[in-house]
Amino acid sequence: MARESFDKEIQFLRMLVLTSGAYNRQQYADRLGISVHTFDKTIKRLKEIVSSVHQQLPETQGKEFAETIRYSYLESTDPMLLFLFRAKSLKESESRRLSLLLAAMQEKPLTATELLELCCGSMPAELSLPDEKTIRGDLKYLEQVGVIKKEPGTRPFRYRIYNDLVRELSHDELLDLYDFVDIMANTQVPSVQGYLLRDGLKKHISRKQTDDGSFEPFLYKYHYYSRILDEAHLFTLLGAIRNRRLVSFLYFSPKKETSYASKNTNPLFERDTEGMQETTLPLKVVYDHQYGRWYLLGFHSRYGIKKYRLEGLTQISEEDSVAEEQYAAKKEELEQRIRQSWLIDTGKPVLVRVRFFNPGPGIANFVKERVLLQGQWGIIEEESAESFVYEIEVNGTVEIKPWIRSFGSSCEVLAPMKLRQEMIAEWKEIRAYYESV
Repeated sequence: MARESFDKEIQFLRMLVLTSGAYNRQQYADRLGISVHTFDKTIKRLKEIVSSVHQQLPETQGKEFAETIRYSYLESTDPMLLFLFRAKSLKESESRRLSLLLAAMQEKPLTATELLELCCGSMPAELSLPDEKTIRGDLKYLEQVGVIKKEPGTRPFRYRIYNDLVRELSHDELLDLYDFVDIMANTQVPSVQGYLLRDGLKKHISRKQTDDGSFEPFLYKYHYYSRILDEAHLFTLLGAIRNRRLVSFLYFSPKKETSYASKNTNPLFERDTEGMQETTLPLKVVYDHQYGRWYLLGFHSRYGIKKYRLEGLTQISEEDSVAEEQYAAKKEELEQRIRQSWLIDTGKPVLVRVRFFNPGPGIANFVKERVLLQGQWGIIEEESAESFVYEIEVNGTVEIKPWIRSFGSSCEVLAPMKLRQEMIAEWKEIRAYYESV
């Protein structure tokens, strides 16, 4: 699947999940900046992916894919949107070719020439035949991702499947490894690679013996369904940071009405998009666990330090590299700007004082424990049997406000006065919702 096409499906699935199928076809098309015809083609493509990955279509063939997500994605403990990653990166010819290569190397180590002959003899007639350069490129890719290993010796080099770890582990050890990967994939970020590793281990264990019910000892409910969609861009950006390269992308702010625009190659159908073409030096990627969002912090030649939500990035491409000294200077500038931010805020520092109330005598002080655990560099200034005062200097109050609000009646904002007034207004609004009619 082409990268530009994957961008479209990322935004498509994100909207389906966030709106729970509330839009009609025309509203989806308008929001995505595509035609209704393209919307229908995308629905068809996603159904094909679901069918190939899960080996089953929705119960009713004619049911809209939007309804499928609306009524079934919350019933599964496995994040349904993960299926896009399983089918996103390879064209059909590449998928067939890599499958043939891996199947052949499963039997015995082979050279690139032997693998080329095997591919040419086994590829379907409708697909183009590879050349030696293509096969060597496939072998280099498979070796980089750790799927195959080059055998020691002289040329011509032979390659074999690299599955030493799972072959050497006993069944109980494999189950322990599966449980560990399952826990980490569901509780840590990034998670997509963990889910793919978990699925691979499950298939390997199932091939050795029938499922005896030892799988799924833990069940997790996945809450941030759009988080794994944003991971599609994560490793591209981390690679650009590692190589000190600029990145270019079309950015759609969360405040915009549209979240995607098709990449038109025909000048007759070229039109203005609501996205902004951006070129920036990526410096840091930050994950906000409270909202399940990824952020890119970079240096823009015109605006300086700038922040982007990963959900708005489309059509990412790497550009020229920059000198190490230039990168180090911009990274140091960023670190100074966010040194006192609760997350990524670069506003003016402000002192926040909050009084937290203890739960009561004879009850474990879970309020204080949580403040000490999550309060970052803040300190407890005053303490009594009934309450304690927490102080922290942060860049603005926008990011810390949800954390304070989450304590409900167990806290009172003392300073700054503006934040106190904002909290009073919010709680009055909430109280009004519960007044009798």
